[in-house]
Amino acid sequence: QVRLMESGGGVVEAGGSVTLSCTISGLRLQNYATGWFRQAPGKEHEGVKFVAWSGNTGLSDYADSVKGRFTISRDHNKNTLYLQMNSLKPEDTAIYYCAADVPLPQYVAGRGYSRNSGYWGQGTQVTVSS
Repeated sequence: QVRLMESGGGVVEAGGSVTLSCTISGLRLQNYATGWFRQAPGKEHEGVKFVAWSGNTGLSDYADSVKGRFTISRDHNKNTLYLQMNSLKPEDTAIYYCAADVPLPQYVAGRGYSRNSGYWGQGTQVTVSS
């Protein structure tokens, strides 16, 4: 059984930093493309939004809104995915999800990502206070 479990969320002041972790079991991280996504409060109808993507060949990609502030990384020995978030803004407030076996953003343009495809965690809340 594949399980992804996020941790590290909480309340942080604007301008602060937080690191999210995603511990994975049931699959080998080194064999899968992975990503971080978020869902802002009151926008559940819009679905999850792309934040960062990390391929198993070293390629990575970021949403324009987080470029230069967020960094996705992976530790294959620990089978764990990370998201380092710096210079946080109130608009970064959301539930953050990690996922495995998800395609590059360019391949889902228009239709977006769905939690019904790939493997997803249950999410962790990040609240940025102004």
